[in-house]
Amino acid sequence: MRKKLVSFLAVAAASALALTACGSSTPEGAASPSGGDTGDKKEVTIGVFAGWDEGIAVSNLWERILEKEGYDVTLTTADAAPVFTGITTGDFDMTMDVWLPETHAEYLKKYGDKMQELGTWNENAKLTIAVNEDADITSLDELAGKADMFGNRIVGIDPGAGLTKAVKERVIPEYGLEKMDFVTSSTTAMLTELKKATTAGDNILVTLWRPHWAYDAFPIKDLEDPKGTLGVAEKISTYGSLTFKEDFPTLTGWMKDFKMDDEKLFSLENALFNDTDTQDYGPLVDKWISENQEWVDSLTAKK
Repeated sequence: MRKKLVSFLAVAAASALALTACGSSTPEGAASPSGGDTGDKKEVTIGVFAGWDEGIAVSNLWERILEKEGYDVTLTTADAAPVFTGITTGDFDMTMDVWLPETHAEYLKKYGDKMQELGTWNENAKLTIAVNEDADITSLDELAGKADMFGNRIVGIDPGAGLTKAVKERVIPEYGLEKMDFVTSSTTAMLTELKKATTAGDNILVTLWRPHWAYDAFPIKDLEDPKGTLGVAEKISTYGSLTFKEDFPTLTGWMKDFKMDDEKLFSLENALFNDTDTQDYGPLVDKWISENQEWVDSLTAKK
């Protein structure tokens, strides 16, 4: 769920072929697109869900890794529907941010027989309600009685987000929070309030999700959800076209083995999105790679 403080153009599924592709320049010291003999096709296109930070982060990370290995990588940002459509039509080779068993279930039901899973790289993705770390509350079932602590406000994100729907339809009625003001506007506004409150030492209650760089940037904690209103923890997987394993046998192996825990992912997201006002992620990724070089090198090391 992209939570970067910038806006992206929403793209309709019918216009998947007209998406604006952002070709990436080869970083200093990288092999040329014709360099390296992996047995793979050298051009790879990655579909990136607009507004989903974890997918943007890992896609940009692998862009730099693959370019160093001699691939010519193109990242294309779009909404989920055109990305899934693009995988099935061959316009995209892969996408790295498929959440299951719930978030993207409908897409897999529709397109699942026209794509294939390449690997699961994170198993702790979930929707959350978070508060400042020192707030005297641990569970959502306490919230109705402690709403005044947060000014009777729940600070949400985009009105149309799945997280917003879950809070409106399940969290609020199940925990008797109808008297609280559920404020929705944008992810940017939520993060701005979160930063302001935690910096000032004030209490704040926000809708959030894991993985997200906010957990690395701010002193916050999740409230327990004993009634399971926010769903179960999900897995984040990479999916590719039906010909992906034939087209990219080496990359297939790398995607199968790729794992990234929350701590490392939060660190990468924080480096790219917190206190930055740029979409030129290349230099930021390169710096992060230099600080995590041994781990990054292990992702493409021969077994």
